[in-house]
Amino acid sequence: MFNTALRIVNRVQDAEDILQDSFTDAFMQIKSFENKSTFGAWLKQIVIFKSINFLKRRKLNFIDIDHFEDNTVEDETDEETIWYTVDLIRQAIQELPDGYRTVLSLYLFEGYDHEEIAGILKVGKSTARTQYIRAKQKLLTLLKIRNAHEQ
Repeated sequence: MFNTALRIVNRVQDAEDILQDSFTDAFMQIKSFENKSTFGAWLKQIVIFKSINFLKRRKLNFIDIDHFEDNTVEDETDEETIWYTVDLIRQAIQELPDGYRTVLSLYLFEGYDHEEIAGILKVGKSTARTQYIRAKQKLLTLLKIRNAHEQ
C-alpha cells in the first residue's frame, strides 16, 4: 500500500501520511466493506483515491482530451532495443510530472485499464489513454537522455 501511494505522490512523507489516513478511513468505514473483493483490494482503492485527491489538492490538472485537439505524432521508439536497470527506470519515473506518473503507475503497476483510470481521475477514457501514451513517451525520452549521459 505504501508503494502504491509513493508511486503516485512521489514523496515518502506524503505517502506515509496518505497510508496512515487510508488505514484510519478503512477502520472508520469497515462496516461498509461488503466482501465483494478482498480487504487488500478495498484498502488499495482507498489508498489510490487518497493519493489522487492529495495530488488534486496540489493543483494537478488533467486536460480533457475529448475537447482538445492534439497534433502530436507518436514517437517511433523501438522499445525492445532499450535496456535499463530497475534503478534507472525508477529514477526516471520519479521525474515524470504528477499526471503522467499517476496514469503510468495506475496502468502499469496497479493493473487498471484506461476506462477504470478515467473513472478514478474523472476524465474521459481517451484522456486517460492519451495521458498514458504521453507518459510512456516522456519516460522513454528521459531514459534515452540518461543512457546517452552514461555512455
